[in-house]
Amino acid sequence: MEASAGLVAGSHNRNELVVIHGHEEHKPLRNLDGQVCEICGDDVGLTVDGDLFVACNECGFPVCRPCYEYERREGSQNCPQCKTRYKRLKGSPRVEGDDDEEDVDDIEHEFNINSNHHPEDDDQLNNGNTRSSTYNKHNINNEHLAEAMLHGKMSYGRGPDDPDQDSQFPSVISGGRSRPVSGELTFLSHGDQHMPSSSLHKRVHPYPVSEPGSERWDAEKKEGAGWKERMDDWKMQHQGNLGGPDQPDDLNDADMSMSDEARQPLSRKVPIASSKINPYRMIIVARLFILAFFLRYRLLNPVFDAFGLWLASVICEIWFAFSWILDQFPKWYPIDRETYLDRLSLRYEREGEPNMLCPVDVFVSTVDPMKEPPLNTANTVLSILSMDYPVDKISCYISDDGASMLTFEALSETAEFARKWVPFCKKFAIEPRAPEMYFSEKIDYLKDKVQPTFVKERRAMKREYEEFKVRVNALVAKATKVPPEGWIMQDGTPWPGNNTKDHPGMIQVFLGHSGGLDTEGNELPRLVYVSREKRPGFQHHKKAGAMNALVRVSGVLTNAPFMLNLDCDHYVNNSKAAREAMCFLMDPQIGRKVCYVQFPQRFDGIDRNDRYANRNTVFFDINMKGLDGIQGPVYVGTGCVFRRQALYGYDPPKGPKRPKMVSCDCCPCFGRRKKLPKYSKHAANGQGANLQGVDDDKELLMSQMNFEKKFGQSAVFVTSTLMEQGGVPPSSSPAAMLKEAIHVISCGYEDKTEWGLELGWIYGSITEDILTGFKMHCRGWRSIYCMPERPAFKGTAPINLSDRLNQVLRWALGSIEIFFSRHSPLWYGYKGGKLKWLERFAYVNTTVYPFTSLPLLAYCILPAVCLLTDKFIMPSISTFASLFFIALFLSIFATGILELRWSGVSIEEWWRNEQFWVIGGVSAHLFAVIQGLLKVLAGIDTNFTVTAKSSDDEDFGELYAFKWTTLLIPPTTILVINLVGVVAGISDAINNGYQSWGPLFGKLFFSFWVIIHLYPFLKGLMGRQNRTPTIVVIWSVLLASIFSLLWVRIDPFVLKTKGPDTKQCGINC
Repeated sequence: MEASAGLVAGSHNRNELVVIHGHEEHKPLRNLDGQVCEICGDDVGLTVDGDLFVACNECGFPVCRPCYEYERREGSQNCPQCKTRYKRLKGSPRVEGDDDEEDVDDIEHEFNINSNHHPEDDDQLNNGNTRSSTYNKHNINNEHLAEAMLHGKMSYGRGPDDPDQDSQFPSVISGGRSRPVSGELTFLSHGDQHMPSSSLHKRVHPYPVSEPGSERWDAEKKEGAGWKERMDDWKMQHQGNLGGPDQPDDLNDADMSMSDEARQPLSRKVPIASSKINPYRMIIVARLFILAFFLRYRLLNPVFDAFGLWLASVICEIWFAFSWILDQFPKWYPIDRETYLDRLSLRYEREGEPNMLCPVDVFVSTVDPMKEPPLNTANTVLSILSMDYPVDKISCYISDDGASMLTFEALSETAEFARKWVPFCKKFAIEPRAPEMYFSEKIDYLKDKVQPTFVKERRAMKREYEEFKVRVNALVAKATKVPPEGWIMQDGTPWPGNNTKDHPGMIQVFLGHSGGLDTEGNELPRLVYVSREKRPGFQHHKKAGAMNALVRVSGVLTNAPFMLNLDCDHYVNNSKAAREAMCFLMDPQIGRKVCYVQFPQRFDGIDRNDRYANRNTVFFDINMKGLDGIQGPVYVGTGCVFRRQALYGYDPPKGPKRPKMVSCDCCPCFGRRKKLPKYSKHAANGQGANLQGVDDDKELLMSQMNFEKKFGQSAVFVTSTLMEQGGVPPSSSPAAMLKEAIHVISCGYEDKTEWGLELGWIYGSITEDILTGFKMHCRGWRSIYCMPERPAFKGTAPINLSDRLNQVLRWALGSIEIFFSRHSPLWYGYKGGKLKWLERFAYVNTTVYPFTSLPLLAYCILPAVCLLTDKFIMPSISTFASLFFIALFLSIFATGILELRWSGVSIEEWWRNEQFWVIGGVSAHLFAVIQGLLKVLAGIDTNFTVTAKSSDDEDFGELYAFKWTTLLIPPTTILVINLVGVVAGISDAINNGYQSWGPLFGKLFFSFWVIIHLYPFLKGLMGRQNRTPTIVVIWSVLLASIFSLLWVRIDPFVLKTKGPDTKQCGINC
């Protein structure tokens, strides 16, 4: 399907398929007659008899004669698709390995090597020399199974194939050309039966054919020497004969050093310095023992005159100790990592050879364009399209889960602007490549720029972007008023998504291999709009369901082995981010067992003091580094590059087993007795191999029967899941691809399958990211944490207090849902023992941390209660007992300081994180626990709203804006109670004299601890005008007054004494 083919909408269940043309202007494309060589991109050509040249009679893979002869003479002599050895055709010279008895008797061409070759074909021959490596080998069983499925040997109950299937569709989706192995997405143009050109390894800027520094090659090429002599020189160089008289020794040494460098690892672990990590671990162990002694002292020394207060405080302290253990010990093995991008290029981007970097499918999800501005999404898409990665290996998929015509039209404008923006970025190597962020940066943009035309072109591009912004803003303004008859497209067709809850699936390719050219004539990455089908009565599973739909669509259309997912407001800040991830995923040593590479989240537009800890640096720079040293970081929902096979539920490849210890019979205490091989009658008769083959066939047949239940009823998609290195099945026709793409996004496709249970993004929680990563780790995969020097991605975060609390509420509610689900880390994943214990500790902590809100709420109220009742939670302590308290506080501070020392986090960021832990704990986490219990016990479901990504025009205007939410009531109440308690305690000490000041200091310390932690919350309530909203004051004062009066009247935690105290009155009753 071409970029200009139009919007395709359809429903598989209703057997509907509509192609809407005319929404955009049709762009002329280049046309070629006949089939195209899949290696060099030229016409296949004709034979000496005038027929179409067919190199392989087994599969018909289109290859031109020069590439065919070169493969037979210099390559593996096998067809790139079916791996069948090429037979000698009429007009081709005989090579070593040809059979003597051949059907074709072609004596006149047998020794004529140069008869069918021209010097201008040299570049194509060199580019066609594909390298074989272990990274591109497929499992033999998977190949046979994929071939069987592709040829219709599996029955899915969909009826017989229609031989005239292509005739059912318009010319835009019909054609007969076989699909490229590399995963290119190309279709016939509308109204034209000619196929656009395609190249398996086509470059935007092709590499020169001659070797660097090879003077003799260039000289001979200029002099017009024969092709055979130049090819002999090329073979001499590539066979290692570089020591000739024409090659200087320093070039030989340089080539050898480059070869050695390419064989080096692509990344390495950088352990934390022992001078930093060893004291940190010692303090952790010391703190654990101090905590044990402290709790023992607290349990053995109750406060009988305030037993209720003492018991509540001890329970809270025990829970805090348990929570600290879950959070602290997964940080025992923190590590850093380094990547070597130059080695990646040397290994997979060798000059004069096809680019061997793996393709990447990029997923961007959006729902509501009014809360997620289209301009943010456009900047994210533009930064993806301009990444520093081969254009034919990048495909960007946009999931519009709201079926909004505004998103569709904004994406159309983005595709047009990308034709100008992408070449500008690559020409001048600018960073970042999101235009809004690039033009708003207050830096010297002329630094390191040497091209004279840069200033002129930058000014022109800035004007182009401003005009683009105006057009997008006009679309947003137009979308505020929905017409009564619904939205109408430019050609008069009603928009298929007018009913957002009942609409067909929609697919539109805006940019692609065919027709997606920039202003300089270079190719652009693919850009595909996807809106999955939605019907009443079907469960759509929100973001997780949308992501799974993108996985299936991309598996049918491009099927890249790796996938990067981003939120619509997270743009690519480092154009080499994909290369950073490939340093781990394509590393021959560690890459095969890596399920995903997670990047830290970084944010723009946050106030300088980061009042509400939006940057979350303690989690991303401390906790995640610690997990990377165990089994890998958790998946955080965005900025993550996945291995497709891991998302499909496959287990990681098993390494070679260790040889079992064997000993002789004379020493039975060590090792095991070596077992003699049993005699096999079948093996003796030579039938062992045949029986093994029968068993393999049965195993493949059983696998075919299970694939329908696992992946769904799509033969094309199931076939793609077996292609470990990606790529589209070569025999897939454009019509079949389109039909399957609409099929796999239908609303009922996931019924009776394992999608959301074992495959893809896992359902069952609104925080689907935690569940998805947890399932992969339970299968034995490991993940990698990549922190490049320049942040890979940046996004926006809610700086408003109410929005921030609602965001934290959503995360905490998702954790509660996981805790009560069957995937709870407390009881799931023990089978096989593939999840490491410290990794399990971290996952348990991610699900139980909201429950800390209950003891935290009690602990924040206890100081005010002690001040109001003149009681305390601790008895009078001795000098020896006071050492426990001093040692505990010192160990807490020492742990924090040493953590900041090895992680690089500033003390201000650490303190903001501590403050918001209390603010979120007594508000959002508390409500999450209540809502989670209501959902589990009473079945009352709660809906969450998408966090708004827009902000005021004024800098940090949202920071001071007040938005009412019930989450503000508990922290405000705690603040008022503690302030009243402080006033009451000080007044009581003044009235009672000097002896009451000593016990008062301990109570005031705890009360001020609460007030200081809630201080950012208090500033958020006051706003810029230092005025608290009336509704908050009324609720807080009312609740605080009721609580105080009720406490004075009941006084429940103080023991009641019946009758007078005989020791005071002296009366013997």
